[in-house]
Amino acid sequence: MALYLCCFRHLCGSTPHANVPVRNTPTVILDTGYMGHEVVIVKNGIRICGTGGALGNIPILQNKAYFEVKLQQSGVWGVGIATRNTNLSKVPLGEDAQSWVLCSDGCIRHNAEEKYKIPNVPQEGDIIGVSYDHVELNFYINGKPTNTPVTSFKGTVYPVLYVDDGAIMDVIFENFSHGPPAGYDSIMVEKSLLEND
Repeated sequence: MALYLCCFRHLCGSTPHANVPVRNTPTVILDTGYMGHEVVIVKNGIRICGTGGALGNIPILQNKAYFEVKLQQSGVWGVGIATRNTNLSKVPLGEDAQSWVLCSDGCIRHNAEEKYKIPNVPQEGDIIGVSYDHVELNFYINGKPTNTPVTSFKGTVYPVLYVDDGAIMDVIFENFSHGPPAGYDSIMVEKSLLEND
């Protein structure tokens, strides 16, 4: 190593990376600035427990985005998308015009309406996939589509999870268990967001 540094100094006149600014791209995690009062976020921002909801820290701006959630422990829970105007301290979500969620009773709700009821409610250990393309929101259970497209969105949306009654969920923003549908990808940090830091 000493020989490498000596050679590097001789060739470049400095130590490696001495004057190079390092800019880390933000990681997509749950946002402790946008969560319910009784929510606990652990495991470096990927696990939610307690009571209430939490948004992801990065909005879904790209055309086709996908993320997954693993149900670690049963209880009352929900997963989907929401704007920053939804009340994250009040569960269940899906009761206002700011959230679109699949709930632990198998209902997909928005604005206090049941849009669909899926027959196979996710159980402990199941993976719930969420795809969103600004036209449709779709859910998958262990890689299989529920065929319950939700439409009509307004505003900038974020991934959202909520828990109550002992539920624990882990959000997966990369290295998926089942992989996104064709054309979809993990949530990307837009260049414009980086420039606003």
